[in-house]
Amino acid sequence: MRFFHLSDLHIGKQLHRYNLREDQEAILEEVVAYAKDLRPDAIIIAGDIYDKSVPSAEAVAVFDEFLTSLSEITPAIPLLIISGNHDSAQRLDYASDILKNHQIYLAGTAPRTEGEHIRKVTLNDEYGEVDFYLLPFLKPSYVRNVFPEEPPQTYGDAVAELIRREEIDYCGRRNVLISHQFYTGNELPKTCDSETFSVGGIDNVDIGAVKAFDYVALGHLHGAQCVGMPHICYCGTLLKYSVSESGQEKALTLVTLSQKGAPPKAERLALHPLRDVKKKRGNLAEILEGANEKERDDYVSITLTDEVDPYKPKEQLEEVFDRILEVKADNTRTRNKLREMDEELVLKDPLETFCDFYQEMQGRQLAQEELEIMKKMFDEAEGEER
Repeated sequence: MRFFHLSDLHIGKQLHRYNLREDQEAILEEVVAYAKDLRPDAIIIAGDIYDKSVPSAEAVAVFDEFLTSLSEITPAIPLLIISGNHDSAQRLDYASDILKNHQIYLAGTAPRTEGEHIRKVTLNDEYGEVDFYLLPFLKPSYVRNVFPEEPPQTYGDAVAELIRREEIDYCGRRNVLISHQFYTGNELPKTCDSETFSVGGIDNVDIGAVKAFDYVALGHLHGAQCVGMPHICYCGTLLKYSVSESGQEKALTLVTLSQKGAPPKAERLALHPLRDVKKKRGNLAEILEGANEKERDDYVSITLTDEVDPYKPKEQLEEVFDRILEVKADNTRTRNKLREMDEELVLKDPLETFCDFYQEMQGRQLAQEELEIMKKMFDEAEGEER
């Protein structure tokens, strides 16, 4: 069983102020070309089809063109698609019953009632059947009605409990999970600036809940990596969506699953984006002199290190770079300024901070009686910490 593992297309996304439609169309056309050439047994898209829950008409048109191009390949290649945290689950579910007749299997929503289960799609190869479980992005609140007596309180519990209630033959059958969550092992995976996570890591899901699957096709993180075990993998994005991703090598992941018990093999197929995302650092003269014509069309983040502010640096840079994302300065003056700002930061007394917050929210200061109550509470809390 050979299948493409894609995720986080983020169709409709902008990089700073630049529209990426042309870039996304070109990279999706390359995926279609690979599909026509290699004829995989399936194509997985593990969430975040769109960049916004209410995508623009332009974004919908791009995805529609992509699906249409893939569906025209004969014999048909099954498409297995789940929603991510950027998608609208209900919108993605639209017409899913009709689309499955064309071997496009969509799972926008996770199970919401006791009678619902994780959507399963079974495909065949020379070794027999492979069960694919489509688990869209979820929060504990999404599945509370599935477990009315004892609803899960954490993301990890929600995922684990949903999987536990499925009758999965881990010994005799090959099973693939498609999921879009923030999975963690003994170490936290590498993340990028373009990804957002809950404060305190409350959205973490331990890989213990999914390690029994033969392969876990993950979406959510933009950098390709395995989490804790070699068969639990994020494929990463097809394009670079932030300056922090400039050093990453993007590729299309082709997974080969052979007989039961044999480890899956992942191959990275080279991609050729229209434009790269790059970081440039140095003084203005060095950057201008080192610029080459091939980089003119790239998305560029520039950090100038000149000790004396150069004359109209942005205008000079725009003569050699067409798509400048940002121009920053890093020199003795800026570093001293940042140091001074750090020194000016004063940690307020907790009670004073609360009083400021109360006034901002309520439009009045605490009354004397209220102030005494709060002071007593803070004193007691401080005493317990000691």
